[in-house]
Amino acid sequence: MNIQNYINGSFHNPIQNTWLDNYNPSNGAVYGQIPNSSKEDVENAYQAAKAAFPSWSQTTLEERSRILIRISELLESNLQRFADAESKDNGKPISLAKAVDIPRAASNFRFFGNAITQFSSESHESVGQDAINYTLRQPIGVVGCISPWNLPLYLFTWKIAPAIAAGNCVVAKPSEVTPMTAYLLGEICNEAGLPKGVLNIVHGLGGSTGQAIVEHPDIKAISFTGGTATGAHIARVAAPMFKKLSLELGGKNPNIIFADCDYNKMLDTTVRSSFANQGQICLCGSRIFVEASIYDKFKTDFVAKVKALKVGHPSLDSTNIGALVSKPHLEKVMEYIQIAKNENGTVLCGGKQVTISGYENGYYLEPTVIEVPTDDCRVNQEEIFGPVVTLMPFTTERDVLEMANKVKYGLSATLWTNNLNRTMRMTHALQAGIVWVNTWMMRDLRTPFGGVKASGVGREGGFEALRFFTEAKNVCIAYN
Repeated sequence: MNIQNYINGSFHNPIQNTWLDNYNPSNGAVYGQIPNSSKEDVENAYQAAKAAFPSWSQTTLEERSRILIRISELLESNLQRFADAESKDNGKPISLAKAVDIPRAASNFRFFGNAITQFSSESHESVGQDAINYTLRQPIGVVGCISPWNLPLYLFTWKIAPAIAAGNCVVAKPSEVTPMTAYLLGEICNEAGLPKGVLNIVHGLGGSTGQAIVEHPDIKAISFTGGTATGAHIARVAAPMFKKLSLELGGKNPNIIFADCDYNKMLDTTVRSSFANQGQICLCGSRIFVEASIYDKFKTDFVAKVKALKVGHPSLDSTNIGALVSKPHLEKVMEYIQIAKNENGTVLCGGKQVTISGYENGYYLEPTVIEVPTDDCRVNQEEIFGPVVTLMPFTTERDVLEMANKVKYGLSATLWTNNLNRTMRMTHALQAGIVWVNTWMMRDLRTPFGGVKASGVGREGGFEALRFFTEAKNVCIAYN
C-alpha cells in the first residue's frame, strides 16, 4: 500500500511524485511505498500549520484536553489494528506492540490532555515595591517533531501530544523506516475532531525531508529523537537560527549488579532490559557489570535464560525476539559482533543470524552475550542498538563507577543493590539522566526524561515537555 502525507487534515501524494520502498522486516519484502517529501511538501505543511495556529492557540484548555483524550480512546479501540501495523513495519512481536507501544501512545495523549489543564505559571508579589510579577506560558507557534524507528508511534506521540496540548501546531516527520502507524494516526485525528492543520505529517528521508524541517526559517522549535551524529548536525543547523532544541540521542547504558541484590528479580529483569524490542531501545542496559563474587553464577544463569528466548516471526505469541528493523541495521549489528571477536571478546551465546521457515529473507539474529576482557573495547564504548550485551566482572564500587561513567553517553543506568548508603552514593555519582534502582523501564509520565553528555540536550515528559513547547513571558505591574 502507498502511504501519503497528512497535510491540513487530508492525505496527499508528494509533490515531486518521488517514493521510497517500505520493507517488512519479518520477510524482507517490499510491501508498500512512502513519500520522499521535498521542501515543497514541508512548506505546504508549514503553511497549513501557520494558518491553523491563531485559532488553535486560542482554543480553551478544556477543548484541547477533550480532543487529545478522544484521540487516546480511539487508539485504544483500534489497538489490534495499530499493533499489527507496528509489528509489520518494525519487526517487533505483535504481543509487545499490543502490550506496550500502542497503549503507551494512547497514554501519551491522555496524559498531556489532562496535564495541560493543570499546567500553571508563577506569580511573585514584590512586597514594598507595590508591584506584582506574573509569568505567561504561551505556545511557540509552528514546531517540528522528528521521531525514530525503534518505538515508532510511542515516541512520535511523546512529542506531538505535548506540542499540541500547549497550543502549538506541528510539522512532524516519522522515521522513513517505520511510517505506517504515523500515517494511520492521521485518520484517528480526523475522527477525534482535531482541527485541520494542527498536526501535519510529512514522510521522507532525514537528509531531505528532515533537513527541510530543521532549516525552515519559521519553524521555531525542533524536538528530535535519534542518533547522536544526527543530533549534532541538527544543532549546527538550528543553533544559528536561535530555534529551541530538544535532542534525545544515543545511549550506552550500564547495568550494575552488586551481590546483595534480589538475585532472581535482577536476573529476570536483566534479560528483559537486555533484549526487549530486540535490544533496539535507547534505554537497554547493554553493558552488564557484575560484582566478582557472583559473576560466575550470574554468567551461567543469564546465558541459560538467554538461550531459552525464542527468535521467531513477530505474529507468534511464543516469539520473544522478533526481526531487526532493516537489513542495513542487521549488518551493522553483525559487524559489531565480529569487532568484539577481533578485540578478544568471547561470545557466550548467540551471534548468528537465524533463518525462520517461510520467512528466510527476514532480518533475524540470535540474542548475543559477549564476555569482554576490558571496558576499553569498542563494543563497550559505542552504541550497537541491537540484541547484543557485554559482561564484565568488577571488584570495587569505585572501579565500576569509573567504567560506568567512562563512555561519552549518559542516558540511563540501572543499579541492583539493597544497600541504602551505596544506593545514595551511586545514584548521585552516576552520570546519567535516569537511574533505575532495583527495576528497569518503570516510567511515570510526570517525570523528566533525557540524558547528559552525548545523550542529548533538554528533557521530555511531564511539565518539562510543556515548558519546552511554550515561551515564558514575564509581566510586571506596578500599583499604589
